[in-house]
Amino acid sequence: MTYDFSALSAADFEDLSRDLVGRELGIRFEAFTQGPDSGMDGRHATGGNNTILQAKHYVGSRSADLNRTMKRERAAIDRLAPQRYILSTSCRITPKNKSILAAIVGPALQTEADIVGPGDLNGLLRSHPDIEKSHLKLWLSQTAVLERVLRAAAYRFNSITRQEIEEKVRVYAPNPSFDEARLKLDQHHLLIVSGPPGVGKTTLAEMLAYAHMAEDWDLVAIRSLDDGFADFDETQKQVFYFDDFLGRVALDKSALAKLDSDLARFIKRVQKSSNTRFILTTRAPIFEEAKHHSEHLADERLDISRYLLDVGVYTRRIKARILYNHLLVTGTPQSHINTLIVSGMLPKIVDHRHYNPRLIALMTEGSRIANHDPANYPAAFIAALDNPTQLWDLPFRKHIPTTCRNLLLTLFFCDQFGADIDVLREAFDAFNAELSRHFGTAHNPKDFEESLKILEGGFITIRGREVNFVNPSVRDYLSAYLDDLTLLNLAAKSAKRTEWARRVWQHSQRLGIHKTKDSSEAAALALNFRVVAEAFLSLPVQKRVETRHGFGDTMDGLSNTDRIELLAEWWFASREPRFVELIEALAASPVQGWDSWRDGGDLFGIVSKLRDSDWLGELPNALVTAKRVEDGAIELLESHSYAPEDLTRFLDAEEEWRVGLGERLIEVLYEAIESEFRDVADTVRYMDTESTLEEHVEMLEDLAKRASIPTSVLNEAKDIALRRKYELEDRSSYSASYSSRNVDRGGDSFDDAALSNLFAPLLRDNG
Repeated sequence: MTYDFSALSAADFEDLSRDLVGRELGIRFEAFTQGPDSGMDGRHATGGNNTILQAKHYVGSRSADLNRTMKRERAAIDRLAPQRYILSTSCRITPKNKSILAAIVGPALQTEADIVGPGDLNGLLRSHPDIEKSHLKLWLSQTAVLERVLRAAAYRFNSITRQEIEEKVRVYAPNPSFDEARLKLDQHHLLIVSGPPGVGKTTLAEMLAYAHMAEDWDLVAIRSLDDGFADFDETQKQVFYFDDFLGRVALDKSALAKLDSDLARFIKRVQKSSNTRFILTTRAPIFEEAKHHSEHLADERLDISRYLLDVGVYTRRIKARILYNHLLVTGTPQSHINTLIVSGMLPKIVDHRHYNPRLIALMTEGSRIANHDPANYPAAFIAALDNPTQLWDLPFRKHIPTTCRNLLLTLFFCDQFGADIDVLREAFDAFNAELSRHFGTAHNPKDFEESLKILEGGFITIRGREVNFVNPSVRDYLSAYLDDLTLLNLAAKSAKRTEWARRVWQHSQRLGIHKTKDSSEAAALALNFRVVAEAFLSLPVQKRVETRHGFGDTMDGLSNTDRIELLAEWWFASREPRFVELIEALAASPVQGWDSWRDGGDLFGIVSKLRDSDWLGELPNALVTAKRVEDGAIELLESHSYAPEDLTRFLDAEEEWRVGLGERLIEVLYEAIESEFRDVADTVRYMDTESTLEEHVEMLEDLAKRASIPTSVLNEAKDIALRRKYELEDRSSYSASYSSRNVDRGGDSFDDAALSNLFAPLLRDNG
């Protein structure tokens, strides 16, 4: 591959030059920021001998322009008087040009070969391919690599464009976190990126994903572990990416119950497969709190794979480069750039206690800041860092029409990972109409389309049929804005779907109206869900969708057990008899039947809670309802409509809720476990990977221990599984080989003068 280096900024080109020339010469260059008359971007000093490297990023410029610059540099070069001077440039030069340059540089240049042009740099890249890989921005700019990334992204993100990838790569500021994270991911197959909001977790995860996709790994972005299990294919190289995997769940034992054991099982499967990698991101406070409630998340074996990305690991130099890249790439008006540089505010921004890559991105985005008076831009930048939530306040309240605000409020209560455009339209039409009636504002049938057009790019992104916030900070801002009981009551009245209803109800808990048993505010809010509650008996819990493996079922609404628990919460808040009638109807006839994966252990929990006065036992006819749910659980087990791994979850629930469970339910569960050992030959017949069989054997061992299965029965089942394992052909494994840069920059001294010098090349005429 031959590069023209146009994808690199001047600072990036300096880094590349130091790495390549230093490697070729077998020396390490200290890093120096470009500055007036400094004459060097890298220095190697041993004893009294100095080797000076200077990098000139003049891609697309004429050799005459480079000659003029070097004439101005001559005095600085003579003053430094190095034993050896090396010039690296991206300007295309001929042998004749080199001779002219050599005369300009003077005696410090030992030979014309010490003028390293783009052809020479490409030769060095071929000699040192690990440096090519380590400079991600350079490597990913290759046409062939970009095509591979686009092909790999097409299945999940069918509207992602080359321009989007190029812009993300160009704005990325390389830092030690990438190499460390990549090494951990390669070693453990698992990476949990944790850190405060806006620190760059998603950016790091995306760069890791792009690097893998460029090497023909298939990206599988998942919204739930159900998606992960459904798409897992050990015969293919797969990178699973689960952004914000703990999401917005209430971090208590019941909220984590479903995620907990499934996450551990999925991680175990990933770590056993040489063809699989798993990247997760989560906010640091949520992860830390979750560990207190989850034995699996607190497991030391997960901690070794965890990478805590904190803004504290960003040196002053890296923070400055992040700001520099954004000013260079994101369309910041030149007038604003000039004012910012000459204002003297750059050190205050880089050193600010709230410095955050997300805030930097927002405050350099051209379309967002174009309305700022250039003269006031530096002060506005500092003000945004002082009070980050205010970034969205003025644009939200003053710069968009009411219908656009209503659409953003609607999107907030949709899936946090993005809303299908048809689902969003349905929710918006209802909520917008309710808000308009209440506040006396006009609305019309075109509000949805017009609002989408206005908001796209500024507040939301639209990819294919999916709509999401352009930045997580929009959701953070709206979260506080929606701490308003009037808005929540209107949202409750307009709810059309089960998940929307639960999200509105959960958000209301922030207001503290549920703390007292007889809260009139909580009762009024619960009663506003009566319309959607009626639909709980008909709205689907899953739908049939086409995947690359054929057709399959995916979640589409709350599970039946979740619906029962939500209806119970509304009854306790309001004492409305209709909620109890709906609970009884669902218990007798669940929508699309009970599901072993989604309802599973929750069936045991509901049965026990209904028989316990401290839980749901206060509900009218609680014991009758408990019997109906229990009969459903028994029927589910007797029908064998469950996957083998579901038995572990059933057994977990039985051990947790045993006190309130009937003898027959417990008996049927243990019969199902015994049946799993008897039918092991039929089960393993369809398993076609060694790791899947090994995982199944581990599950059998766990079930045998907990369900008192005789050792002889266990050994026989294990023998059958092992025989199946031996039948499988050996599969070739693939292990990604990454090279860490391990480039020592010689410390990170980066004072105000160096900071100013870094940004100096961005200072240009406004025109």
